[in-house]
Amino acid sequence: MELIENIIDTKFDVTQKKVQIVLTHTSRTLFDYMVSIKYRFGGKPLKLPHYLVGRDGKVIHTLNDDLNSNFTNNERINKQGIIVCLENLGWLEKEPLKNHHRNWIGNIYKEKVVDRKWRDYFFWHPYTEIQIEKTAELCKELSNNYDIPLKCIGHNTKIKGVESFDGIVTRSNFDEFATDISPAFDFDRFKTLLENE
Repeated sequence: MELIENIIDTKFDVTQKKVQIVLTHTSRTLFDYMVSIKYRFGGKPLKLPHYLVGRDGKVIHTLNDDLNSNFTNNERINKQGIIVCLENLGWLEKEPLKNHHRNWIGNIYKEKVVDRKWRDYFFWHPYTEIQIEKTAELCKELSNNYDIPLKCIGHNTKIKGVESFDGIVTRSNFDEFATDISPAFDFDRFKTLLENE
């Protein structure tokens, strides 16, 4: 797998053994996300995913795997998880009388959306096929490198006790208010890719 190394200098703590891969998304374009990392907090972000997966399938390594990401409000997730963040606008709102949708920060999206009511939202930015393929490839590599079981919850709803699950989870499995990974993610395709060599 081609990996772009863009390790960002942080003062994050080294943590315990990694037992989970946590899938999330950027809620904005990858460019906007990278700009926010570079300029917010003087270029020393307070939270950071370990990997970013662009819509074009490029994988960017941003944080050493053994560090605490500080990515969520749950310290246990931060310590035991490797955070993989997919480029995605997240939930979208239809602009009245216009032929496009917008996300929460105003990014305009004019292509096909996923129409599914979930967590009080109706429209979702799709993930790309290459993005799902590269995410599965990355998860296989991380599973092999860190002995994380290559099993996946396989959906995005909250599950009680998910902190004790060793394998691949989403941020929305931990939090009933989180909207990532969204219903636009093809879990069936992802699980098939994980199972195939």
